[in-house]
Amino acid sequence: MDTLDTAAPAGRSTTSSPGRALAVLATAQFLAVLTTSIVNVALPQIRGGLNLSATGLSWVVNAYVLVFGALLLLGGRLGDAYGLRRVFLSGTALFAAATLVAGLAPGAAVLIAARSVQGVGAALLAPTALALLLALYPAGPGRGRALGVWGSVSGAGGAAGVLLGGLLSGAYGWRAVFLVTVPAAVAVLAAGWLLLPADRPRGGRLDVAGALTSAAGLIAVTYSLSSLSSLPEGGGVSAWATLVAGAAMLAVFAAVQRRAAEPLVPPRLLRAGLVRAANVLMSLVGAVWIGLFFFLPLYQQRVLGYTPLEAGLTQLPLALSIIVSSWAAPRLDRRLPGRAVLAGGLAALTAGLAWLSRAPADGTFLADLLGPSLLIGAGLGVAFVRLTALSSTGVAPADSGVAGGLVNATRQIGGAVGLAVLTAVSGGSAYGAAFAAAAVIAALTTLLSLVL
Repeated sequence: MDTLDTAAPAGRSTTSSPGRALAVLATAQFLAVLTTSIVNVALPQIRGGLNLSATGLSWVVNAYVLVFGALLLLGGRLGDAYGLRRVFLSGTALFAAATLVAGLAPGAAVLIAARSVQGVGAALLAPTALALLLALYPAGPGRGRALGVWGSVSGAGGAAGVLLGGLLSGAYGWRAVFLVTVPAAVAVLAAGWLLLPADRPRGGRLDVAGALTSAAGLIAVTYSLSSLSSLPEGGGVSAWATLVAGAAMLAVFAAVQRRAAEPLVPPRLLRAGLVRAANVLMSLVGAVWIGLFFFLPLYQQRVLGYTPLEAGLTQLPLALSIIVSSWAAPRLDRRLPGRAVLAGGLAALTAGLAWLSRAPADGTFLADLLGPSLLIGAGLGVAFVRLTALSSTGVAPADSGVAGGLVNATRQIGGAVGLAVLTAVSGGSAYGAAFAAAAVIAALTTLLSLVL
């Protein structure tokens, strides 16, 4: 990993080792992403151990993903207002405590509540970590390499979660998938305290109304979609009413943003560079990403008869493919037009998902999973690096926290909504249909990348 000794922006102390600081920030992002998928292989064990319904099981995933996504904008703005380092460390501490509670949860209610608090912690640490990275690495090749590391951990965290989840749940049970990350989070907290440069809070008023309306609207919309995806077990009129209420709340949020003195999402941010287009595309990639790591382990265990350990180990090529393509993306970007690099990565993602949708009930790893995994990994790695870079291009330093929150929010909320939609398409068990629908979303994303 290359390191750069860069001049710090006004109000921020320098660090003699930005490479070490990058390692801390990347590890924090890795844990936040890992936590999205590490439970997936263990879901059958959790369902049996805590007697969860199919809807309840989806909320073991969605409670984290949804709260994480709904509060990311607020987390980024808190970092801008009160200090990026301070908010990052606070979020890391909260994340570690909630993870410990999840691992010791006596029942479903405590587990889902702890997953929600994990989401709060992740919503504080993820956007501030990205903003700190951008401050450490000014625009140029150094930033490109740093974003390659960031994209690598963001993409590979999903596959690594499935891998570690399989290893741990197969050997020690589902609680281990939570407890193993507690020491890592505590280590990030300690290293961050020692290595991350202090920054001066920029102050300003928080858009409380915007934060509340956006979070309430996003939670209501995703909750209703999740309920509607399992109508035999619930949903119905109440789910539709919640959907309408959520849409109305998001409309209120948009109105609040137009009138607020210091809006949660400043209009200047959406006008900077390709921020708007990057976030639209990231939301669609998020839908594919979360859906893939939810349905793939279920297909492997329920259809192919894999053990949790086998399901986890078969994610290794996918994780390695993401890492390699994330490393290659900045280098390709210096030799080819950025739009072509992004579209090529998304095309590979589409092809891999379409291939995966044809996997039969008696499929084998070498014939039916390895090829799609390599293509999907290559596409995800390139997409995460390119879209993260585009989401920060032209953004003023004062908005770096909220820009980091926005790109993380669109990915997570896109993932939560996408999971609900793919669950509805699949009926909970038609995995080929879920992968085919994900391929359609990826194809749409490819086309949009060429015109936005």
